[in-house]
Amino acid sequence: MNNLTRRGFVRAAASATLAFPALRLGAAGSNADIRVAVIGLGGKGRSHVKMLLKFPGARLTALCDVDPQRLAEQVTAAKEAGVTVAGATDPRRILERKDVDAVVIATPNHWHAVLTVWACRAGKDVYVEKPVSHSIGEGPRMIEAARKYGRIVQSGTQYRSDEGIRAATAWIREGHIGRPRSAHIAWYEYRPSIGRAAPHRPENLDYDLYCGPAEAIPLTRPKLHYDWHWFWSTGDGDLGNSGVHPIDACRFMAGLEGLPRRALCLGGRFGVDDAAETPNTQLTLLDYPGLPMLVENRNLPAKSGQKAMDAFRGIREGFALDCEGGAFVGLKGGGAIYDRDGKRLKQFPGEGGGRHMANFLDAVRSRRDGDLNAPVLQGHYSSTICHLGNLSWRLGRADNLAACRDAVRNHSGAAEVVDQLSRHLASNQLAADRARFTVGPWIELDPASGAITAVAGADNATLKRARILAEGAHRAPFGFDA
Repeated sequence: MNNLTRRGFVRAAASATLAFPALRLGAAGSNADIRVAVIGLGGKGRSHVKMLLKFPGARLTALCDVDPQRLAEQVTAAKEAGVTVAGATDPRRILERKDVDAVVIATPNHWHAVLTVWACRAGKDVYVEKPVSHSIGEGPRMIEAARKYGRIVQSGTQYRSDEGIRAATAWIREGHIGRPRSAHIAWYEYRPSIGRAAPHRPENLDYDLYCGPAEAIPLTRPKLHYDWHWFWSTGDGDLGNSGVHPIDACRFMAGLEGLPRRALCLGGRFGVDDAAETPNTQLTLLDYPGLPMLVENRNLPAKSGQKAMDAFRGIREGFALDCEGGAFVGLKGGGAIYDRDGKRLKQFPGEGGGRHMANFLDAVRSRRDGDLNAPVLQGHYSSTICHLGNLSWRLGRADNLAACRDAVRNHSGAAEVVDQLSRHLASNQLAADRARFTVGPWIELDPASGAITAVAGADNATLKRARILAEGAHRAPFGFDA
């Protein structure tokens, strides 16, 4: 792993703020439109295209997707909006263009870090979707590239720009309900089986380019797009796909800098018979000094045969930050402050972070990294938390419910969550006491550098495997230095 320490990240960000070169925005100078390209035209990429077509001060100039049909559809959509854009199926053709000042990266996760580094090297500023990285070792390379090439790099964790989250954070930091003491993050989102398919390679696109940094192995799922989230070579499961949002917002509100001392994850893929590799039920424990955190991800419904999901303290996708004198509960749509008796004290309406792109473009103009609401350093920390949970699970052993209880016995509130998980599985007609859970070990690390120092109860071979998985690998010619 790169040897940049957390302190080094901060110093690098500060020095980069002073070292940024003037942005070249064409002949009209600094008041000209910022010329933006979108790379990756799935659901999130298409929403960025739609927004940028109407965004004052920005001009959509190029689009990229390895899928020719997706690309053609969005080029046509732009044309219908009165905007002529260049198109390419290879992102390298976008990065070499002189009429692109900034790129939005909305590809599958395995491309995020490599494209960010390539874009910085090409003199482009970057808005990169969450999680910013696909492995722990990629984050420092992204931060280093932003510093070295003097680029603005925003993480797509848009809840840091949510008006309600920001207002509630400021209110809590004023001391109204005391210091944060614990956090419980919940993301309950229904996701059915993705099915199975005989090994195949899609014929409608350049599959080798689609795989890029990942190993080009045949697909075993019927659908190419979106379901890449549930395979380790391209995605990070629902913890990295969705859980990263409340994790990041909770860290922001609690004032947590850096990484936890250790992390553990347990769970499994229950109630579906499909090709996916990632768990659909996870409990991740994060050991921050003085602030234990629980992260729940559930993809099964509240009861078998329906799509409605469970709720935790009135939320299905959000977090509760418990403080000395009360708690914040919410995320989507903002949230509310409650006293210790559960009485609502104050409401903070939110809008989902709609100004996140505007914040990025403002920083592109100012050339000040400090103007970003979600700089890549913070995206790295929140993404790494997801990678730590997944890493623990991947190193785990098959075991039973009793082993789950034993694994979390010393972590505040976790035993109760395991009991709730048992009842949740029973509601889905799954016998929790006979279910085969995967119980991961504690992954211990140096919070400053992010280096893994130990895997609890494991031998040297397991520690070596943990470090290899944490570092990540990139297939030639799609590495950072290509």
